[in-house]
Amino acid sequence: MNSTELANLLCDALSSRKAFDIIKIDVADKTSLADYFVVASARSTTQVKALAEFCEEKAEKAGIKSL
Repeated sequence: MNSTELANLLCDALSSRKAFDIIKIDVADKTSLADYFVVASARSTTQVKALAEFCEEKAEKAGIKSL
């Protein structure tokens, strides 16, 4: 899975769990840290934590060992 596919997977995962204002930012030409930043909003800190855990689970199922 390449970085674009992973970013799209995470955007879809966030959308399916009611995150909003989801943005995928291409930073590949600006930093060596990452190719994309995925940013989203949620209605509460509890939802933010649940979204983060869900994204980690989705990435692990896709074969990504650590985000």
